[in-house]
Amino acid sequence: MSPGSGATTIGPVTTPRRLLLAAPRGYCAGVDRAVEIVERAIARYGSPVYVRKQIVHNISVVRDLEAKGAIFVEELDEVPEGATTVLSAHGVAPEVYEQGRARGLHVIDATCPLVTKVHVEAKRFARDGYDIVLIGHEGHEEVIGTMGEAPGSITLIGSPAEADAVPLDGGKVAYVSQTTLSVDETNEVIERLRARNPAIQGPPREDICYATQNRQSAVKTIAERADVVLVIGSDNSSNSKRLAEVARSLGARSYLIDDETEIEESWLDGAATVGITSGASAPEWLVDRVVAWFRARGVSEVEEVTVVTEDVRFALPRELAEDARA
Repeated sequence: MSPGSGATTIGPVTTPRRLLLAAPRGYCAGVDRAVEIVERAIARYGSPVYVRKQIVHNISVVRDLEAKGAIFVEELDEVPEGATTVLSAHGVAPEVYEQGRARGLHVIDATCPLVTKVHVEAKRFARDGYDIVLIGHEGHEEVIGTMGEAPGSITLIGSPAEADAVPLDGGKVAYVSQTTLSVDETNEVIERLRARNPAIQGPPREDICYATQNRQSAVKTIAERADVVLVIGSDNSSNSKRLAEVARSLGARSYLIDDETEIEESWLDGAATVGITSGASAPEWLVDRVVAWFRARGVSEVEEVTVVTEDVRFALPRELAEDARA
């Protein structure tokens, strides 16, 4: 597509004539479950309900839950003894559960089941005597939680170059990965690890979650047709940042935004088509607001581009599932 083809002009900046909405986008089953856990905990036990870390990595979701009665803390020692406390979707190390028990907290675990799967794999590999290579981003809460499951057995790497340098000799080696990584880059890392050690073991099923893969596939599809791609998601959201990187790798100008207030009109100069997607922790109402921003500027053509249909839902914790059924 030639930049600017079909665009209309308002002043010095062109306004696109078409929006492409990636599908699937937005909430995954793990995020939907985590947010619902906090809401149902508030409804059942009353406010405040304390939440360790951001329940999901999206500032708009955090602010919405704060307005409903959630209080977000960094660590459990900030929570009054005996209070109801929700652990975030990213998972925690075993010592966090121990700290909750020691303080007499009523702990509700909102860890995504797909993250729990990685924890189980790490514990199994460590129990069976493997040295574990964890593919992930240093400092990410999910990585911290996974490393806590087998701290003496795990080495963290985050790039193909690090895969070439990590020690792989001297015994049994296995790998696991963070669930929200770039699919293409993670595959390259695994290929390099296997080239160096063909006997390396991996999980029975890949660790990158279905939603991460689906959203990256969808953003690839719209990036091939768009001049600009806007990814709705917070800067601390790993999966949202990967979406922007994927779109950029295909030649689209790509920007990560929390909401419509962060759009700079200069980004749209020369763009006839704008693609829009949202990370797995971004609610659909943020997408609606971004679309409304464009409609207010005269964009009337909005096309949803569906790559795959998702129908995944994770069960709530037992103590809250009864309320959901009622």
